[in-house]
Amino acid sequence: MNWNSAAIRDASRTRNYGKIIELARTYQRMTQVQLGEACGLSQSAISRLEKRGIAPYAMDVLLRLSQHLGIPAALLGLAENTVQTRIGTENVERRQFLGAAAAIAASPVFTAAAGSTDEAEQQAVALRVATTSYRRLDGSTPSRELADVVHSHLRLIQGLIGAARSDAHRIRLAAIASEAASLAAWLAWDMGDHGSARSFYGAAIKAARSGAHPLLAAYQSGSLAQFEAHTGNAVQALSLTQRARSFLEPALPAVADAWLSSVEALGHAAAGDQRSADRALTRSRAILQADIREEPPPWPWVFTFDESKVAAARVACGAKLGLSRWASETAIPVPATSHAKQRALLLLDIAAGHLAAGRIETAFALATQALEIGLQYRSGRIVERGRALRRSFSTSSPSKVVREFDERLHGVYL
Repeated sequence: MNWNSAAIRDASRTRNYGKIIELARTYQRMTQVQLGEACGLSQSAISRLEKRGIAPYAMDVLLRLSQHLGIPAALLGLAENTVQTRIGTENVERRQFLGAAAAIAASPVFTAAAGSTDEAEQQAVALRVATTSYRRLDGSTPSRELADVVHSHLRLIQGLIGAARSDAHRIRLAAIASEAASLAAWLAWDMGDHGSARSFYGAAIKAARSGAHPLLAAYQSGSLAQFEAHTGNAVQALSLTQRARSFLEPALPAVADAWLSSVEALGHAAAGDQRSADRALTRSRAILQADIREEPPPWPWVFTFDESKVAAARVACGAKLGLSRWASETAIPVPATSHAKQRALLLLDIAAGHLAAGRIETAFALATQALEIGLQYRSGRIVERGRALRRSFSTSSPSKVVREFDERLHGVYL
């Protein structure tokens, strides 16, 4: 079966994994009953899964189906789609890991583990599936409810690293620990705990380097840079993006280059440098337009970075720079099916643009929508951004929409 077909690519890009399973099953001339029996599921369960669309999926079920049908795990959002990168003289904490790391980097861990009886590989697969599941739960679960589970998961991985019997397995677990630490950092950020966020991002970078995986180290450094840019630390943000690039040069994957350029734009915007921010955004968009390949992004970019993400970065930069034209782009889609908390943050950026342009009613109508999401998911980050937006607007006679926003915000403690 052609896994690069337009139908498969589109389904993977939109996370319609049930469609991929249906296409693979029908190509192999297998009935829903036969597939269910082979994977321990009923015919009706297979039918519901194939029609599930873009709703959440159980990762363990997807893994079983991918292994039975021979579907590349990355197409179902399960695995790293590893790319060949030159490690070169990259400094890692344990240089003796490098020989084993080269072997690991040659093939995705899920592909290697499919059907394997190796306990170490099975352990790594189970841990990564759990990490991926927690990562996806973030879109529909309050961070305060998810954080303790993720912290326990991270401690488990760290304990297993200490007990690992081989360098190869230790490297594999280090990469998984990096992913888990990065998720813990994101959750801390969402809860408004910036100190813990920095600590976890630092642990994620350290683990990625110990795992001898330059692409992952670059991703984690870029994630910390993004955090610093959003919190106003422009110098640290720009320094970290340069550090991220140094992990991968000269072989810099297009998606990494484009994404890091958008992070650099946020750093320049935090510094008040409109010209440099505009140049970085233009570069990010140009890279994506030049890279015409349509395939799943390389792990650890689990979600596609495309021109809509560059447009969202432009909105965020406009909000920081006070540029109403940038921050109130009407072409920016805010789909109801996207990550709810990220959607709320985008709404607040757009609201800031409208506020800068004097469109008070529109600004606070959008801000109220975002605040409702923040309260629903108990997101300290969203609520504090709402407070900051309100502080930026001063009037002696607030309109009804502003008063309603104030009433909703009053008495909130997150």
